[in-house]
Amino acid sequence: MAVIVGWITESVREIFQISELTLQSCLVFCTAFLLTCFFLKRRKNLPPYPAGCVPVLGHLLALGRAPHLKLTAWRRQYGDVFTVRMGMKDVVVLNGYTAVKDALVDRSELFASRLSSCLIEAMIGFGKDITMTPWGTEFRQRKRFATAVLRNLGMKSGTGSIEVKIREEASCLRNRIAEYNGEPSDIAHDVTVVVANVICSMLMGKRYDYKNKTFRELSQALSKTAKLGTGQVIDVFPLLRFVPVVNRPYINVLEECSKVRNVMRMEIDSHRENLDRENPRDFLDFCLLEVEKQEKVEGLTEENVMYMASDLFFAGIVTTTNTLLWSLLYMALNTDIQNKVQQELDAVVGEGLPALSHRSQLPYVNACLLEVMRIRPVAPLSIPHATTETVKMQGYDIPKGTQVLLNLYSLHMDPAYWPDPDRFDPGRFLDAEGNVINKPESSMPFGGGRRVCLGEQLARMELFLFFSTLLQSFTFRTPEGAPPPTTEGVFSLGLTPHPFKICAIPR
Repeated sequence: MAVIVGWITESVREIFQISELTLQSCLVFCTAFLLTCFFLKRRKNLPPYPAGCVPVLGHLLALGRAPHLKLTAWRRQYGDVFTVRMGMKDVVVLNGYTAVKDALVDRSELFASRLSSCLIEAMIGFGKDITMTPWGTEFRQRKRFATAVLRNLGMKSGTGSIEVKIREEASCLRNRIAEYNGEPSDIAHDVTVVVANVICSMLMGKRYDYKNKTFRELSQALSKTAKLGTGQVIDVFPLLRFVPVVNRPYINVLEECSKVRNVMRMEIDSHRENLDRENPRDFLDFCLLEVEKQEKVEGLTEENVMYMASDLFFAGIVTTTNTLLWSLLYMALNTDIQNKVQQELDAVVGEGLPALSHRSQLPYVNACLLEVMRIRPVAPLSIPHATTETVKMQGYDIPKGTQVLLNLYSLHMDPAYWPDPDRFDPGRFLDAEGNVINKPESSMPFGGGRRVCLGEQLARMELFLFFSTLLQSFTFRTPEGAPPPTTEGVFSLGLTPHPFKICAIPR
């Protein structure tokens, strides 16, 4: 505590250049004021606070850089429902399958809203997109419209599916990785490109080359935003965005997100000039037609379209890319499991390219992907929800408008459902007859209910086709003589693997 006070004292003195006496008086007054607010604002019958809450900062220091781990540890001590203090704001945390399913599925509408923050405003535009629009008519209309358009563009099984496009990109990725000739390589950018090309073909009817300058800038913007866009003190104390030096992360987020939005604006302008109203080609075309007609989404504007497209771009690339990278890393670290995957692919697919029609015949391949999404969920705390009404949860009162964190990591690492949860074991997702268990209890990698991931079906298609194509073509190994890559992950907007190099040996 003394270290914190000393740091605050020195920082305030340097920033405002005030005297010792004035500074001490100011700090005493502010501390008394904040402590008064702290105790007066404490709502009755909220879930309990864990230890480690300090004035002003709340639990920020205790949560550290891996909040999903700390929250999961606190669950063992405080139960499935407790409250953390984020600065001066109470945030309710739900852990475990029973509590999370109650909120996400059983009483979905009561937990289906969102709250704004300065970083969300900077990154996504609160209320202008789909993901961060509060519960209500606007959200329902936009999500229903976007889902229908994406299905029309191929996010479905059978005739008219985007499978052909995904398989083309899988072949491109296979050829690209073959160029490394089995040498240690960081393939994160290569994976990002092919995943981006799938979503870009649906969004704006185009694909990018690996060396394309525009895409490299977009890829870097995605990466930097993911690292900067979470856990920032500025999100808890918004006034800090006006303080030089301290506001640098916020300024960086603005700059990186503006690059993505500028590309989307240019694409919207181009699509408007070349719009064929009888034959819409992609998501932007369908949106621009809806802006003209206002048939399904009331008040839809081009600004909404830009934010909705940016939503899909961010979400459609980051999550699938990270999951695919995790899957390759776990294959390289578990050669016996990799061998089983390849044996199944050889027996079922043979020399041809894997297709979605093979999926039902490849239970072990599917089980591997499900295990990857269990052990390293790309969104371990989901996107924060908010209550639409006052809710009773396990005897506690959660007021309307309270932010709620859904700790999906606690579901996936719960030993009651997953014995020895830190061990990578695809067999968890196979029944006694060897058939895949697609939706077991305590596994919700895409969330659920009203806010379930919009692109879940597309992501599952991509992951199966990319993963099976790569494992059919290569054996993945960690570089000889190098220490094994860590599987700890970096907590940012999702759970991202640390940069790693891998050897892809042609089969």
